[in-house]
Amino acid sequence: MEGTELLNSQVLVLNRFWQVVNVCSVRRALCLLYLNHAQVVVKQGGSFYTFGFEEWKDFSQENPHGEDEVIRTVSYRIRIPRVILLLLYDSLPPRRVKFTRKNIYQRDNYTCQYCGKKCRPEDLNIDHVIPLSRGGKNTWTNVVCSCSVCNHRKGNKTLEEAGMKLIKKPQRPKWSEFISKKFPYFQDESWKSFLDMAYWNVELEEDE
Repeated sequence: MEGTELLNSQVLVLNRFWQVVNVCSVRRALCLLYLNHAQVVVKQGGSFYTFGFEEWKDFSQENPHGEDEVIRTVSYRIRIPRVILLLLYDSLPPRRVKFTRKNIYQRDNYTCQYCGKKCRPEDLNIDHVIPLSRGGKNTWTNVVCSCSVCNHRKGNKTLEEAGMKLIKKPQRPKWSEFISKKFPYFQDESWKSFLDMAYWNVELEEDE
């Protein structure tokens, strides 16, 4: 992996309570580590260990790794972190998925909910199952992805009037369903431990 590509690769970010909050670049993670705003988290055996910047430098020398996991400076080599723990940040990201075009596309897997065709984002439309002009609402349960052909065919009609059926009924997505899509690349086995933990903690929350 080239140096720039390596610096731009992803690091899982935990808040100070060890809860998943985001991802950042290796470049950003090393800056946070150097400023003592974060520590590196490493899983060894069944335990997790944390390292400050100087400790991580020493660990990197004592535990050499492949070239695709190491950054060289003028005076030392340092392993890239794969998980970092923020020392001051204790917030969690909002647990409701925002009602946005991007998230509707993601919920429906960029697939027309009438014909099943998978499309590029620029070739998709948002269709109101019950048209707004017919009393429909702009909500998760009334919008679906549609391709241009199906969108034109349905127009301002109801499903019955258009003679069309939905592949699946639209629903408000749970935040847990978006975790695996937001963090698709398991750069390190320890990612899975924290993402699994986030999934189950959120899934057990009661719906409003």
